[in-house]
Amino acid sequence: MSDARGGNRSYPWGHFAPPTPREALAGVRRRRVIALCLDFVLVAMLSTLLWFALFMLSFGLSALLLPPLFPLVAFFYNGLTVSGWRMATPGMCVMDLEMRLMDGRPVPFLNAGVHAVLFYVTWLFPPFLLVSLVTSDKRCLHDLLADVIVLRRSN
Repeated sequence: MSDARGGNRSYPWGHFAPPTPREALAGVRRRRVIALCLDFVLVAMLSTLLWFALFMLSFGLSALLLPPLFPLVAFFYNGLTVSGWRMATPGMCVMDLEMRLMDGRPVPFLNAGVHAVLFYVTWLFPPFLLVSLVTSDKRCLHDLLADVIVLRRSN
């Protein structure tokens, strides 16, 4: 059923999801895994540097407060890079990928950050990552929940 704007009312979020060209989805899963590995290394390095800097600045007193540093760095890393002008993390840029909202708009900071948190929560339940194998647009569960899609830049 269509609404007045030509959108699809049966779409869960109430807006029209334009069809995604096949070329934009070609090789996305493999590229995402490689981009994830690159981004994971970058986030780990940033977290380690920040941990050592804060440890030294506090003379070791902050050692017990610093373990949740990795999720915070990952939240801001993903939020700032995906909501930026490139619409991708550095790993995604290397692999020629970008992230958009399902209606084609750029991803706002909060959606990008929540996407990262949902991704790391999904790692606690690995079978949830298999959702990508049954969705036609190769979206994972955390993509569905954050209402984003990862596409190839050049198609």
